[in-house]
Amino acid sequence: MIAGADRARIEQLVERHLPATFPALSVCVIHRGDIILQDAWGWIDPDTRDLPVTTDSLFDLASVSKLITHTSFLTLVEAGEIALESRLVDVIPEFGRVNPRPIANGQDPHTRLPLPVESRFRGRQVDPTAVMFQHLLTHTSGLPPWRSVYLLAATEPPPPPAAGQPYDVQRWRSGLAAMVDFPFAGTVGDTVRYTDIGIMLLGEAIARLQGCPLDQALRDLVLQPLELSSFTHNPVAKGIARDRIAPTEYDDHWRMRRAWGEVHDENASGVSGVAGHAGLFAAAADVARFGQAWLSGDSKLRISPALRQLATGQHVSGQFRLGLGWMLKAEADSSAGDRYSAGAYGHTGFTGTSLWVDPQRQLVCALLSNRVFHGRNPDGIHAFRRALHDLIVEAIDG
Repeated sequence: MIAGADRARIEQLVERHLPATFPALSVCVIHRGDIILQDAWGWIDPDTRDLPVTTDSLFDLASVSKLITHTSFLTLVEAGEIALESRLVDVIPEFGRVNPRPIANGQDPHTRLPLPVESRFRGRQVDPTAVMFQHLLTHTSGLPPWRSVYLLAATEPPPPPAAGQPYDVQRWRSGLAAMVDFPFAGTVGDTVRYTDIGIMLLGEAIARLQGCPLDQALRDLVLQPLELSSFTHNPVAKGIARDRIAPTEYDDHWRMRRAWGEVHDENASGVSGVAGHAGLFAAAADVARFGQAWLSGDSKLRISPALRQLATGQHVSGQFRLGLGWMLKAEADSSAGDRYSAGAYGHTGFTGTSLWVDPQRQLVCALLSNRVFHGRNPDGIHAFRRALHDLIVEAIDG
């Protein structure tokens, strides 16, 4: 266990960031197969402080959800159901119905403002049938980084979540009908454009390959085999009390309420809370156990050593170093800090979540926070992630 002076330094770091950077934090660290740090700090309700965060508290994982989607797809690759080189239109034929496809401006995911078309692409067109699944996993499909799918899925925001609330499948169908026709932002395979749209389509492909809704497919392929019971979509609708869930941002743009027990991401919310790119909630220990399954090659993961090595090796570089779905540690200013090994892999989530795995040290760190509670541009989370990861490595290296 991390104790003594090492533990005190971590406590001091957390105290410097609570509550300004985030009002709620939960961390689980596994080293050589054993949990060496598992704790939670802060409050579910920072104003009244009646509900302290616990290690069982659920956090909105945001883009860390993508790791479950990517892993589910790779289990299908391992099973021979699909190939990395298979075309997206082989599973979602309507993706090819507008062909050729124009290159046009997308939107900035944070400001929602239009992005300019790169001058080299003006007037060019794209053949959507050229998009393969490996392009989706490496964010090289040419699809736009973001589009306001939530405004196309329905005319009104979803109602506030309530226990027993049914899943609105029509929202997803309407959102998908728009996505399959979106203009591209660049050519297929050209460069990395980190895109939620591509992973939303990957989620639909998984659902079709499995013949069931996406949330059930993720459970069948990854979550149930690994016994990750805290992972869930739409937790309040599933009957989980809000006092177990860290709230996120007050949405003064669309929903006009604080997202508490419903996914923060507008596009995931707009399609009824289940999507490939975001929507999952979980406790830190289960997120860490998922990372440990990748690190140890758990047989329940059902992914061969060769495919695991392929997925965590570098495929593209640029603004991001990427494997197949995994982010790789950047050479400088990585959210994994300066002390994680060069071969580390992980992912971050916009709400303030992250998972990083260091194979050389046999180290896994799940860090869950709700840094968007105060708004979507608060300072501090990147510096906190880096500092915490560095302190953890210092503690285990001695």
